[in-house]
Order: sequence, then C-alpha cells, then structure tokens
Amino acid sequence: MSKEAVESAPATTHPQVAQTPADAGDAGYSKDLKARHVNMIAIGGAIGTGLLLGAGGRLHNAGPALALAYLVCGVFAFFVVRALGELVLYRPSSGSFVSYAREFLGEKGAYVAGWMYFLNWSTTGIADITAIALYTHYWSMFTSIPQWVLALIALAVVLAVNLISVKIFGEMEFWFAIIKVATIVGFMLISIFLLATQHKVGGHTPGLSVITDNGGVFPHGVMPVVLVMQGVIFAYAALELVGVAAGETAEPEKVVPRAVNSIMWRVGLFYVGSVVLLALLLPGSVYSADQSPFVTVLSKIGVPAAGDVMNLVVLTAAMSSLNSGLYSTGRILRSMAMAGSAPKFTARMNRSQVPYGGILLTCAVCVLGVGLNYLVPSQAFEIVLNVASLGIISTWVIIMICHMIFVRRARAGLATRPHFQLKFSPVTEIATIVFLFVCLGMMWNDPEVGRKTVLLIPVIAVMLVAGWFGVRRRVSQNPDQELTRLTK
Repeated sequence: MSKEAVESAPATTHPQVAQTPADAGDAGYSKDLKARHVNMIAIGGAIGTGLLLGAGGRLHNAGPALALAYLVCGVFAFFVVRALGELVLYRPSSGSFVSYAREFLGEKGAYVAGWMYFLNWSTTGIADITAIALYTHYWSMFTSIPQWVLALIALAVVLAVNLISVKIFGEMEFWFAIIKVATIVGFMLISIFLLATQHKVGGHTPGLSVITDNGGVFPHGVMPVVLVMQGVIFAYAALELVGVAAGETAEPEKVVPRAVNSIMWRVGLFYVGSVVLLALLLPGSVYSADQSPFVTVLSKIGVPAAGDVMNLVVLTAAMSSLNSGLYSTGRILRSMAMAGSAPKFTARMNRSQVPYGGILLTCAVCVLGVGLNYLVPSQAFEIVLNVASLGIISTWVIIMICHMIFVRRARAGLATRPHFQLKFSPVTEIATIVFLFVCLGMMWNDPEVGRKTVLLIPVIAVMLVAGWFGVRRRVSQNPDQELTRLTK
C-alpha cells in the first residue's frame, strides 16, 4: 500500500478491530499459528548453531568473557525484537517490518528492507543446506553420498513441509525448538552436577579455578572479546521471525508480548548460562571451532555417543533455520509483490493459504547453493554466511528506524502507541543502530572473509538501485484496488 494511502488512514484505528488489513499483502492468510507455536518460534530463533556449534571457536578466541559478549549482544537483540513487537501490536502484518517500512519510510524503504531480508535468508538457506549435508556426512552410512545430493534432499523435504500449510510449519518449528531446548537444559543439568560433585573433566577440576588458573576472564585481553561480537550478533539472527509469525496468529495482542518478553530471560539462561558453565568446566583453549563445545565437554567425561547426539541436534538446528527462512521470505515477498516491488508470481497463494510463489523463489536461490556445494564444497558455507550477515544488520537497522518514526508520529498525535512499548525512545534505537554499525565496521579487521564481505556493500547498493529503476513504474500503481479485490 502506498505511503500516502497509509498516512491518510485514520491514525487511531485499533488493529484488532480493523475490518480490512492495512496492507494488501496481509489478505488471504489463515490464522492457524497457536500461542505455543509463536512462543517456540521465538525460542527457535534465539537458539541456533551460533550457540550449539559456533560457541566453541569463540570460547577459544575470547575465553570466559564470551559470556559478556553474548549478554551485550543479547540486550541489543532484545531491543530490536521489543521494537518490532510494539509495531506488531500497533498493526499486525505478515509483511512484518517490510510493511512497516512501507508505512514509515515509503516504498523505497520497503523495497530495500524486503530485498535485503531476502538476501539474508536466501544465502542463509544455502548455508543451512550446506551445513545439513556436512552434518549428515558425520555418519559413515552417508559419506558415500555426494554433499550436493544431501543438500538437495534437505531442501526438498523442508520445501514440502512449508507448502502444505502454516500449521504444519508451526508444528515442525515447535518440535525443532523442543529438541534444542531439551538438549541445552540437559547439558546444563549435567554441568551443574559436575560442578557440585567436583567431577574431573578432561583432567581439570571444574570451578572458578579453571578460569583463574588459565588467564582469568580476559585471557587474551579485551580486544578479542570486542572482535568476536561481530560473530555473536549474528547468532541472534531470526529473532525477528516473531513479527512475521504474528500476522498468522488469531490473538497477536496476547501472544506477542509474552513471546518477546520471554526472549530476554531465555538469552540469559541459554546463551550466557551455557557459556559460563562451559568456561567453568574447561579452559577456553581446549574448545575449538570445528567441534561443538557441548561435544567437547561430554566426550571428556566419557559420555557414549555424545558426538552422535549433538550432531543430530545441530542438524535439527540447521533444518529449523532453513524451515524458518522459507516461511518468512514467502510472506515478505508477497507483501512486496502486492506493492509491485517483487515479481508478480511471488504474490500467489495455494489452497492452504501459503504464499508458494515467494517460497519457490527462495528455493531457486538455494538450488544455486546446491550447485555451490558441487563446485566448491569446502568453501560454500563460509562464502554465503558472510553475505547473510549484511542482510540481518540492514533488517535490524530498518526496524529501529521505523520504530523511531512511529514513536515520533505517536508523540505528534498521529498514531497511538500500544501498551507494550520499547522504553527510552529514541535513545534506545540510536544506541542499537550505532552498535550494529560498529559490528559491521569490525568485520574490516578480518582480511580473509570479513573485509571482502564489507566490500560487497557497494556492489549490493548498485544492484538495489538498478532494481528499483526496473520496478518503480509498477510499484503501488493499484494497491488500493488490489486490497479491495482481496477483501471483498
């Protein structure tokens, strides 16, 4: 819907009682996601391979202070989700932040937000299918199957699940999240038992002495902790899925605040708590980037099949991420297509009210990832993961800018803020944006991968400008007619 049309709408209309959606892309969806689905999608977004696998290498580089890095990044991630949650209660939309960018920044803002988010999830999808193939090769029965074949099978399975119905997606994410939470809770209970009994782990007696005898909280100084934040912030990517999922739940005003508020304590418990326990059990130098830190600990105490169990869990986490990526990009692209800034076919929905056009477009990019797995299997994961980082930073920055403009309009009497609010605006938004740009700037300190990723920014900018000139004539030509047709 055009910016002008949105601004001319009554500002005080309460979203829960609106008779028609404020965005043409919101029409036609079922409301089949339950509170438990959205809550577990929030958990699933907060727990991924960034903790289950990535914490090992970061502990090795930063030491116990990694817990502080997770805490700081987690606070800013919470600000982003809290801001998005307030916008959702103001006006629930399956187009999520793209729909809000359209309202507060105009069609150009929605265009940039949508395609950068698509860049994030399509490249993350490539990383996910690559990870799934690598994790599957862990078991000898699959080693003879080419990596690209396993990647293609994973993509086909998750695509089928997404196309059936949103309820099936919700159920799949619910159980994926249950597996991840159960694993971490189980590990934390084992760790607490080891600490309480002083059971040796790999020759080390767990406790504060493990930290004090191996260089303290900052064994390599403060700078490695600062530098590791650029990777830690991406561990929280996918938290914004709560906003997308809210558009397909019957009672967003009840479900969203509960889901968003729970993110903070989950971050504290699962991320910070797990890293603190890992640091109390073994020195940071024992952990490595090529092995889950949970596997490292469990193997040191002789737990049978620890590697197999954790490999299954990280495989589940990658499947969950791929599942979420297809779900969210399908909804985002439909919102854009209704305004003319995405291909028309991405607006199409099947009989189950699933926007299959956008999902298939994301899959098409992921198929290119299958080709990448065929050509450069050893480098595929690293290549696409860094490109995805640019997408998530831009998405979070746009969310905070939209929230600042929304609050400004509310203070001017042009809109009504819901009871669920991000406090201390605009200081909170500005601090978050600055922090995200600092994380982006720190990527320059990594000449091998990070610097090349930063150099992609001008290339992506040129592509976005060229794309805008290609679609600007049809953007928002008939949004109101489209909305009327869909809601008759």
